[in-house]
Amino acid sequence: MKSLKILHSESSRGWGGQEVRTLKEMVALRDLGHVVELVCPSDARIGARSAELGFAVHHARMRGGGDVRSMTAIKALLRSKAFDVLNTHSGHDSLVAGMAGRLAGTPLVVRTRHLALPISSLATYTWIPHRVIAVSRYVRQYLISAGVAAGRVQTIYDGIPTPEPIVQSTLRAELGLGPDALIGCMVAIMRDKKGHEDLIAAAEPLFATQPNLHIVMAGDGDTFARIKELVERRGLAQRIHLLGFRTDIPNVLRGCDLFVLPTHQEALGQSYIEAMAAGLPVIGTHVDGVPELITQNVNGLLVPAKDTQALRAAIVQLIDDPELRARLGAEGRRITEQGFTIGGMADETVDFYRRSLSERSARA
Repeated sequence: MKSLKILHSESSRGWGGQEVRTLKEMVALRDLGHVVELVCPSDARIGARSAELGFAVHHARMRGGGDVRSMTAIKALLRSKAFDVLNTHSGHDSLVAGMAGRLAGTPLVVRTRHLALPISSLATYTWIPHRVIAVSRYVRQYLISAGVAAGRVQTIYDGIPTPEPIVQSTLRAELGLGPDALIGCMVAIMRDKKGHEDLIAAAEPLFATQPNLHIVMAGDGDTFARIKELVERRGLAQRIHLLGFRTDIPNVLRGCDLFVLPTHQEALGQSYIEAMAAGLPVIGTHVDGVPELITQNVNGLLVPAKDTQALRAAIVQLIDDPELRARLGAEGRRITEQGFTIGGMADETVDFYRRSLSERSARA
């Protein structure tokens, strides 16, 4: 079967779950034999990471719907290389690159919806793209309720690579912690609504009664300085360890005993999937797409968002019950092995592309 030529567009300059998923998808599609390229701003972190992995990366500012220069350049790129699919990911590139795709006559323009936030431009889901990918059932239902035709949007869950065996994590040696330390881990970009302050507030009273308890937070972002100042001001730097941006998340997770992400909103939550794949019991919040990953007392615990007392109680429950930690962790690993694989995500995406192209060709 003919390989596809796919151009991904991303106007975001940051590095979070959305960019991680997009790059994983690009790698997986290339591994299947498809031609995959990227267009993004010159200072976008996904562009630098993609170039390191050998992808052709094209640059365009994509600053908004009125960016005619970027639109014209992307239109020319789409035509000159005869891409079969343009897959957009953020608001600005969905306007600029999406319109370029329509003007260029690209056979299939797709928008991926990564976020659990109110839609800012309905046209980037209804009028500009031919089809839409949602990263969770929650996001799909929200899009349908906002006016996107149900037949145009499909849920494709995130997938992660099979974790490589790690004989021994280096995390404890790095932090000077011994085998008796009980470590709770949070992996998330540091920005509002991820719940970093909630976890600090929940854990702080426990440090007096749980001398072996430590919390590690991996990730950087807009609120890193604020979180660091809070930890230092509360005198918690010896118990709450801020790791900053890490490229060895599997190594970090393998050094921990449980995973906590008290997010206030989440389309799905890649970090939960990665933690479950590492065999960790997970604590999440009952918001948006998170319950699609975590079933209460099966592979983790769910608490209400912004409920510090409930979060603290869930942490204590896992601290006090090693058998529960082991049972939840084992089930989480089993779930990720049966679903949420990067191969499965890639196969579903290619099938969605081909089916959508076939439907559009038949209609034409």
